[in-house]
Amino acid sequence: MLAMLALGLIYFLSVAFGNHTKLPVLGEPGHVAGAFSFVNQDGERVTEKSVRNKVTVAEYFFTSCPSICPVMNSNMKDVYEKFKTNPGFMILSHTVDPERDSVSVLKKYSRRYDAESPGWQFLTGSKDSLYQSASKDYLLAVEDSSDSNFIHTQYVALLDKKRQIRGFYDFTNKENVAKVIEAIRQLLKEDDQ
Repeated sequence: MLAMLALGLIYFLSVAFGNHTKLPVLGEPGHVAGAFSFVNQDGERVTEKSVRNKVTVAEYFFTSCPSICPVMNSNMKDVYEKFKTNPGFMILSHTVDPERDSVSVLKKYSRRYDAESPGWQFLTGSKDSLYQSASKDYLLAVEDSSDSNFIHTQYVALLDKKRQIRGFYDFTNKENVAKVIEAIRQLLKEDDQ
């Protein structure tokens, strides 16, 4: 009887406090996000070295977007608030409109969300490099039907410390914020165990 009680207690504790299901690694086997070099809202260079050993969320937006981007970044602010003091986490928000989204425009936009680097980086660079990163590294390439040279997606990619994609989330859906926060917590612990 005591053995059954002990086993029940061990089971309960493992369910309540144990490891959650490990997040899958997405993309082709061996896929990792590659090298990049962009400029943030403070005029500073941000590269893949800036995110080494960090859990990151990558998104694509543009500052003059009247539809999904304000919703996505409002939801992203909730994530940022949870992890802004954690040096093992970073948000990479890439503009899809670098011709208009200069460093000064990104700085002004970042203030709308009380976002500061290094926790939340608003990035610009060459359009080719930004789009290459979206499609090849983060697998987020969704073209806006009105302009085949314009990427517009409501999805964000969650990457682990090894730059592997561990999830895609529709960030126009408020319910996904809690899921991303939980997944980030899990990934921050993943290499520490």
